[in-house]
Amino acid sequence: MAKRIMVQGTGSHVGKSVIVAALCRIFTQDGHRVAPFKSQNMALNSHVTKDGLEMGRAQAFQAFAARKDPTVEMNPILLKPTTDIGAQVIVRGRPVGNMSAKEYHEHKPKALSVVTDCFEKLNRENDIIVIEGAGSPAEINLRENDVVNMSIAKLFNAPVLLVGDIDTGGVFAWIVGTLELLKKEERELVKGLLINKFRGDIDILKPGLDFLERKTDIPVIGVIPYFRDIRIQEEDSLPLERGQMRAVDDRGEVRIEVIYLPHISNFTDFDCLEAENDVSLRYVGRGEGIGEPDLIIIPGSKSTIDDLLYLKNSGYASQIVERARSKKCMVFGICGGYQMLCSSIMDPTGAESSVKETGGLGLLPASTSFESHEVKITNQVRATVNLGFYEGEVKGYEIHMGRTYFRDGGAKNVFTITERSGKDALDSGGAANFEEDIIGTYIHGIFDNDGFRRAFLDCIRAKKGLAPKSRSDGIDWDAECDRLAKIVRESVDMRMIYEILNR
Repeated sequence: MAKRIMVQGTGSHVGKSVIVAALCRIFTQDGHRVAPFKSQNMALNSHVTKDGLEMGRAQAFQAFAARKDPTVEMNPILLKPTTDIGAQVIVRGRPVGNMSAKEYHEHKPKALSVVTDCFEKLNRENDIIVIEGAGSPAEINLRENDVVNMSIAKLFNAPVLLVGDIDTGGVFAWIVGTLELLKKEERELVKGLLINKFRGDIDILKPGLDFLERKTDIPVIGVIPYFRDIRIQEEDSLPLERGQMRAVDDRGEVRIEVIYLPHISNFTDFDCLEAENDVSLRYVGRGEGIGEPDLIIIPGSKSTIDDLLYLKNSGYASQIVERARSKKCMVFGICGGYQMLCSSIMDPTGAESSVKETGGLGLLPASTSFESHEVKITNQVRATVNLGFYEGEVKGYEIHMGRTYFRDGGAKNVFTITERSGKDALDSGGAANFEEDIIGTYIHGIFDNDGFRRAFLDCIRAKKGLAPKSRSDGIDWDAECDRLAKIVRESVDMRMIYEILNR
C-alpha cells in the first residue's frame, strides 16, 4: 500500500499545484515510485493522455515531475466551466454532460466511487501518492458532499500539509481562520503548515512563525520563497497580471499579442513562445487596446461562440480584421480561435451555445458546425505541415467540439493529421490563406515543436527585414522540475515530511 500525503490550501492560487509537483519530483529523486492525485479539478487548461482521454494540465505536469505518463486516474473528475454557474463534467477522461453548480453538487456522491476506484489503482502501483486539494477546506457551504478536500483526506487516511500565501497579505489570519472552521477530526489531520511566496528577511518573519505554532499547536515545516524564474505549467485561468507584466517587456524583436478570451483554454500553448529571447509576448485583456504586433493569436476557448461575440462587442474583432486585411500583421488561430477565423459558426442544436448561428471573422473561407450528437474529439496527434516557411512533422493534441468545412478557393490545407492516439489517420488539422498570413489549426501544442516554432518566428523576422535567428531557445521542462525541487527541498524540513508520511 502506498504512503500518502495531502497538500491543501487556505484558498485558490496559494501554490498547492506547484508544491505537489515539487514533492513529486523530490520523492522521485529519492528513489520512490510516485503519483499525483487530485480527485476533482476545475480548470480550462487540460491535457490529453496517450489513449485520448482528457485530464487536468496540472496533474499531467505533476506526473511529468514524477517521471510518469499522465493517466486519468490521477484526475478522475475534471470540471471545465462553460458559464459562471455551469461546467462540462468530465469523468475518467470523457464528458458526461453539462451541469449547473447545483446539479453537480447533487451528483457528487455518485462521483465518489469513481474517485475511490482511481485512487486504489494508483495505490497498487506506487510507493507514495501526493494528493492535492482544491480551493479551501474551510468552505463550510461545500462541506456536505465534499469530494476533494477533507473528506478525501479522511477517506484515504492522508496527513495534510496546509499552505498559505504570504504574498497577498493576511497569511496568519488565513491559516488560523481556516483551522478554526475545520471540524475537530479534520483539524487533527493537519500535521504541518507551509508558508509560500515569501520575499523579505526571514528573521523578521520568525516571530510570526513562532506565534503561529503556539496558536495552532502545528509545526511550520517550511517557508518557500517567491520565485519568478522557474517555469511551471499553470492550472487555472491565466492571471491577467502576467499579461500586463509582459506588456512592459518590449525587448523582443518579434511582437506577439494573444487575445485574452473570457473562456481562454490551454494557454500553455504559448509557454515556449514566451521563452524565446527574440519574442515580446503580451496578453490583451478586457479594455486594453491591440497594439501594433507582428502576430495576433486567437487562442483556444471552451465557449467559442460566446468568446467570438466578446470579440465583436469589445471591438477586438474589427481591429483584428483591419490589421489582417491591411497586411500589418499575421493572425494565428488555435482550436476555438481557428473556428473564429471562419466565415460562420453554427450550433443548431445548442451543443455549446444558445446562439444557433453567427458570422465569424471571415478571414478563412470556411464554416464550423457543432452538433449535439458529436463526440468530443480528444487525441494526441501527429501531423505533416506544408507551409512556405516550414515543411515537416509536428505533434500535439486535439480537444474540441465542432467540425470545420472549407469552400473551394481562398484557402489551402496546410496541416494534415496522420496519426490520432497511435492510429493512422488522414484528415485536415488546419488551413491557411494563400498568402499564409492567416493560419488556423486544431492542434494544441503546435508551438511546442522547436523546428516549427523557430521557422515561424524566422518567417516573421524575414517580413521585418531581420536575419533569421535559426536556433530555438525552448524550455527544458525536466530541468525546470529539478530547479523547482531544489528550491522547495532547501526551504522545507524534508525530514519532518518523511516523518509525517511514515506515521
